[in-house]
Amino acid sequence: MKAVSVVTIKKELQHRSTDDLMQLCLRLSKFKKENKELLTYLLFEAHDESGYIETVKTEIDEQFEVININSYFYIKKSVRKILRNIKKYARYSLKKETEAELLLYFCTKLKVFKPTIRNNTTLINIYNRQLALAEKLVSGLHEDLQYDFGLEIEELGYL
Repeated sequence: MKAVSVVTIKKELQHRSTDDLMQLCLRLSKFKKENKELLTYLLFEAHDESGYIETVKTEIDEQFEVININSYFYIKKSVRKILRNIKKYARYSLKKETEAELLLYFCTKLKVFKPTIRNNTTLINIYNRQLALAEKLVSGLHEDLQYDFGLEIEELGYL
């Protein structure tokens, strides 16, 4: 089966009743965890962006605590997983300032991580890439936010 375009889906949804739309959303939420997470964000957390950011930061903290530090291989694998989750949560929000704040928090956590990431080129590259991405995101924000985030980026610095 070939999927139709978003425009076609939008036109079809306009002709459906409220009950039909609710049933479609519930059915959609049963198929993928990501769909359910997105609906949770849209229904319960979109109105309180700062609370959402704090929730995600808490989850990042928990993920950093359970990293297996026996070898850099496991550290790299876990760091990539954390980064994937951050990207997913930022995609739910669609706000550049949320994504920038989460990326800067990730960089902060990674910089102070023990054992140090300075002994591993891959981890240094991940850190530098995310810091550069955050810098690029910040450049498109309001001037006040640019200044605040700019101070944080300066403090973090490239490795």
